[in-house]
Amino acid sequence: MAALHVYRSTLTRDEEDQLFLDDSFEQEKNAQAVIATKVGRVEPIVQISHWLVGAATVGVIAYYIWQTIFVQLHLI
Repeated sequence: MAALHVYRSTLTRDEEDQLFLDDSFEQEKNAQAVIATKVGRVEPIVQISHWLVGAATVGVIAYYIWQTIFVQLHLI
């Protein structure tokens, strides 16, 4: 997940928040469109990784609680 965030930040490093360009800056518009496309492709993968990290965290917490309650108290 950290690698995805670093990759996304390197992509957006040259991205502008707002551009006001006339027709003579078509190359700049195209460069910004390419950056936005790349970020758009990475974003679903970042979202999936967030869900996986969240699920793993819930799993670890559930295992810890199960271990504490049942195993250490000798209920099994």
